[in-house]
Amino acid sequence: MSYQVLARKWRPRSFAEMAGQEHVLQALINALDNNRLHHAYLFTGTRGVGKTTIARILSKCLNCEKGIGSVPCGECASCNEINDGRFMDLIEVDAASRTGVDDMRDLLDNVQYAPSRGRYKIYLIDEVHMLSKSSFAALLKTLEEPPPHVKFLFATTDPQKLPITVLSRCLQFNLKNLSAERITQHLQFVLGEEQVPFEEAALWSLARAADGSMRDALSLTDQAIGHGGGQVNETEVSSMLGTIERGYVVDICNALSSGTGSDVLGAVARMAEQAPDYDLALADVLSIWHQVAILQAVPEALDKGVSHYSALISLAEEVSREDAQLFYQICLLGRKDLHLAPDLKSGFEMIMLRALAFRPLPPNKIIAAEPAAPQEAEPAVKKSETVAPVESPRPKAVGETKAIVIDSPEQAIEALIEVPKVEQKSVQEENSGLDKTSLNQQASVDTDPPESKGKISLQNFNPNNWIEIRKQLNIGASLGEIASHCLYRGREGDQLNFLIDSGETSLYDTAHQQSLAVALGEYFEQSLTVDICFGVAEQETPRAANLRENSERLAEAVNVLNNDSEVIKFKTVFDGTLDEQSVRPID
Repeated sequence: MSYQVLARKWRPRSFAEMAGQEHVLQALINALDNNRLHHAYLFTGTRGVGKTTIARILSKCLNCEKGIGSVPCGECASCNEINDGRFMDLIEVDAASRTGVDDMRDLLDNVQYAPSRGRYKIYLIDEVHMLSKSSFAALLKTLEEPPPHVKFLFATTDPQKLPITVLSRCLQFNLKNLSAERITQHLQFVLGEEQVPFEEAALWSLARAADGSMRDALSLTDQAIGHGGGQVNETEVSSMLGTIERGYVVDICNALSSGTGSDVLGAVARMAEQAPDYDLALADVLSIWHQVAILQAVPEALDKGVSHYSALISLAEEVSREDAQLFYQICLLGRKDLHLAPDLKSGFEMIMLRALAFRPLPPNKIIAAEPAAPQEAEPAVKKSETVAPVESPRPKAVGETKAIVIDSPEQAIEALIEVPKVEQKSVQEENSGLDKTSLNQQASVDTDPPESKGKISLQNFNPNNWIEIRKQLNIGASLGEIASHCLYRGREGDQLNFLIDSGETSLYDTAHQQSLAVALGEYFEQSLTVDICFGVAEQETPRAANLRENSERLAEAVNVLNNDSEVIKFKTVFDGTLDEQSVRPID
């Protein structure tokens, strides 16, 4: 017997064998079991989701010799003939090839005659939207009042092209695209029955490439079996689809999370050796950040069988939710401009570097302005953002400014007030008002950060110093968020008891108890356990304390600038105002 392709061999022959479309199947099953049958059904949906298959199964249910029901026997002559495509009373028509009104009239000439073998004469018209207006007009009267022995089954991928008069005479069922997870599960079953070795990651690649179509997935699987010499593995599937192994893309996402440009470019270079389709690679990057965001918000919603699940878990713990959203958005916007790049590789690299460039700086980094050889000194502006040259009401030659990264308060003060010595002299000679004494006074401001408190022992650990201990713990991602929303309640032996506010539990998972116990155990240098319960935080949590302190420091910084003599002079001379939104306190 000749080989039969998987899409035909595994075509469902009963509703029970269908993969997905439960919302449609349940309605048809209830109608068949209760004998509440309509004379015209319209099945819509994209290619390969089961429109014609459901219509054929419905035909068997209507004409099974054992009676009308949702479960045809599959053994009688009618069921076998429908399976083989030779049942006389099932008239299948491809509307794409028979669009004319004459074809429709020829088809409807026999409607009045009773079926030859079955209970009903069934007209199955595929791609019905391809019929001409005249054909629809010829069909309309019969469709409205058909003989009792006739049923119409229509299938289309474009229901918008059907006349409203036709739509109003049919029961319409919209079939959905199948999820990659559902397609993967079905492929596992089919290959298991076919005894074909496979890798689960390869099936996920096939399912994503099928784009919701089960028929496309089975056809691609047939191709993958031939390409892989009788088995389905990720390397061969990636080669066949023109994609790359997902491990390369995971490496790129890990490099983005580390924030190191050299790591990102190195990961892209390793991927480039595989001659990838960069648009598909970017789509895979988007898929990874989407899955990471799901893990961070609703961990149980992501199937554990997804490719590189453990790597996704690590990414979700290392990258903040804000960064994951930022990376996704930049890659999404960059994808539409990728084809405009001189070459796709450089365009892909620029999208990754853009994601790094717009990632927020760590809290200990600020931006200030450094004058570059000005011809005439300008009053210093104390802002934490890049300062652009200010136009003077009278002609002046102002030097360019550039952004520099400041690592310490001392360097910030020096950068804000530093003026070349030669220029200081010329400014003094012109009586600009910026004398050396005022500069020295400004530079002598005490900017030493407060000394951090020492390590607290377990015996002295109490609810009052939990905020200080939280600052000293080196934890981040979701665990850091959870800990910051907790209140310490007390200790019972080696167990530390915490309470988390019920309104801040969106990221909470029971695994956080063990992770926090490990972090506190390392801090106190002994083995501990942690219990976290839900409740109402009636005291200030570390998160609330951090927000309060930041607000107070910002208000203090704005007050200092508004009362600074040089700033006051600058505002007076140039009729300027202080942009308080741009002020950042210096740690």
